[in-house]
Amino acid sequence: MVKIRNVKMEDLAELIVIEQLCFTKEEAASKEAFEKRIQVIPDSFFVAEATGEIVGLVNGPVIEKAYITDDLFSDLKENPASGGHQSILGLAVSPHFQKRGVASALLSHIEKEAKAKGRETITLTCKADLIKFYENIGYQNRGVSTSVHGGVIWYNMIKSLQV
Repeated sequence: MVKIRNVKMEDLAELIVIEQLCFTKEEAASKEAFEKRIQVIPDSFFVAEATGEIVGLVNGPVIEKAYITDDLFSDLKENPASGGHQSILGLAVSPHFQKRGVASALLSHIEKEAKAKGRETITLTCKADLIKFYENIGYQNRGVSTSVHGGVIWYNMIKSLQV
């Protein structure tokens, strides 16, 4: 069974390993980026644990606009108490635990937290091969993102949290 909790600085080494297994060097968050996210946005950074080890992560700041921009990867501010759009800069699951519902559980958890804080939407970018996954759990494809992060074509995916 998977347990989801807020991140702690002691998780850093395990998070870096998972991130590097799931993303190319150009796409993966750096150690410094993770340290900053853990310090600045621990309230929207969650890890999934199974058998005592971290097997997945989801994180992102709350932003004013509905879409992710590349400056978010370096310029991070504390989350407002309520409102805004919950972005997801990173969702990664250890390869041994993929296709077991861990990513969906992490997304469900961050969505529940975002709804409780009155966020308008959850917004993320993904590659073309993951569009169907996100559409199947309620996200809408809003086309190609302006992001050039990692030199990849990203698609804007958004899910309304308003009832």
